[in-house]
Parts: sequence; structure tokens; C-alpha cells
Amino acid sequence: DAIDKQGENLGNEIVSYDPKTLARRVLVSASQLTPQGADEPLVIDAYHYSDDKTKLLIYTNSEKVWRSNSRGDYWVLNLATSKLSKLGGKNAKDSSLMFAKFSPDGTRIAYVMADNVYVESLSDNAITQLTNDAGNGIINGLFDWVYEEEFSIRDGFRWSPDGKKIAFWQLDTTGSKDFIMINNTDSLYPTLTKFPYPKVGEENALATVGIVNVNTQKTVWTKLPKNSRNMYIPRMNWSGNSEEVLVQHVNRKQDTNKLYLANANTGSVSLLMTEQEENFLDFFDDARWLENGNSFIWTSERSGWR
Repeated sequence: DAIDKQGENLGNEIVSYDPKTLARRVLVSASQLTPQGADEPLVIDAYHYSDDKTKLLIYTNSEKVWRSNSRGDYWVLNLATSKLSKLGGKNAKDSSLMFAKFSPDGTRIAYVMADNVYVESLSDNAITQLTNDAGNGIINGLFDWVYEEEFSIRDGFRWSPDGKKIAFWQLDTTGSKDFIMINNTDSLYPTLTKFPYPKVGEENALATVGIVNVNTQKTVWTKLPKNSRNMYIPRMNWSGNSEEVLVQHVNRKQDTNKLYLANANTGSVSLLMTEQEENFLDFFDDARWLENGNSFIWTSERSGWR
């Protein structure tokens, strides 16, 4: 996104500079970023334009989850009317939304709140809950400590190109024993933090991929063969179209990665290819799709070189 890359976030406005002349232009002013009734503009942690550049998604008031500030507040600025709206509804707690992103047509925003996936209409701010089973160890659209540490992934859902479906990870962390950490640094007295943390040989979370229809809220689950707590799903993305999802299924030893194409309507899968190393798969990458899903670029080390 040219504007995102060239824009400069000064905390209270967004400006761009002409690379030839260094002429400065205000794209979004401080007054546009000031909520109604507030004295100060939003402090921007991150922002993203809709594809048609008519709306701006603003991430602010962020808090740390594991290693990064991935939970916060999201606002949408209509650039034509300068209307600024906070997402999540009246019942949303401060700093409670995660990974918000525009639908492909820019009319809706999907996000994770309280471990469930939601979608919000930008025309009337109507909120639809797409998953309803969070709790008791079940999390949707985000990851546990292991996935963030081992596979460097945090954002756990993907819009389909046509905007009609969302593919998401679900993790059942109930099999993982809790690790208790003592925090001696943030306050006068120590505090305890407890989270599921499987040590070597202990039970991992069970990962699955669901594909939910945004209009009907019906979820289809991908039918990965021999899926278990000893398998990982380190990557998943739409296969260049809205009919199939590519799911990477990796054994716990992490020497074999099976790539399955999953039908978005039935969940049935077909094995597309297998990536295997003698000792250990050193990294995981998304397939980069071409020709509406007829081919993709794949990064491999099977020759001994990446």
C-alpha cells in the first residue's frame, strides 16, 4: 500500500512526503483523529487503508499479549465524511479487540474479541458473532504461546477473496498443563501469571481449521487425516480463490509438511504435495498463489538451499 508505506505516523496525524521534492501533505489531520467529546486525537499504534482508500482502520490503546501488543482498540475513519467510529459495540471492554481487518470490499471489519471471531458492518455497526464456543480452553482466531513462539504467527483468521467466508484456526488448549510465572518487576509485590505451556513430551493444543460463512454463521471443519495433538497447522491461506483453502499439516517432529487443499464448502481435503527434510524443517512459509489458484510459488530447502 503506497500510502501506508510512504505515510508517516506522528502520533496525532498522518502525513506523506513527495520522494522527489519532500513536499509535505497531511493525509489525516489531528482533528479527524479526535473522537467526539475528546480533547486529544487518538495515538496511532498502526493503521491500514481500505483497498479503495475511502476508509482508514486505526489501531490504538494497545496492550501486550505474550510478546507483542496485539490487543487494543480499533476505530474506523470515513475519509469522505470524517466520521470516526469505534468498533466492538458498547459492551466491548477497552483494549479487547485483536487482528481487525477490512473485508475485501471494505464494507465490514472482522476481528477477534474474547477468543471468538466477529464481523461488524460499517454501514450500521451491526455486529455478528461468527464463533460461539470460546472458553474452557477453546480459542478461535488466535494462538497459544507455542504457535507464537515456534511458528511466529499471531493473527488466526483469513477473509476469503470474495468476502463471503472466513477461514480461522481453532485451538483446544485443554490438554496442555499450566505454567505459572512469577512477575517480580511490574509492581511492589509479585504477581502470578498462569497459561497453558506444554513442555517437551507433554500434550500440545489440538489445532483445527474452520471455514465460517459470514451470512449464515455456519462453520465447516477441514477434515485433515490423522489430526491430533501431535500435529501442527503452522500455515493456512486461501488458494488464490474463494473455493479452497491450503492447509499445511506438520508432524510434531517437524520433518514432514503435508499440504492439503480443503474444499471451503464441504471441508473435504486432497493431498497436494509433501515437503520433507531429513532432520528438521527450518521454516514455514505461505504459498503465494497465481492465476486464481492454478499455481503458486513455494519456498523450499529440498535442494539444500532456500
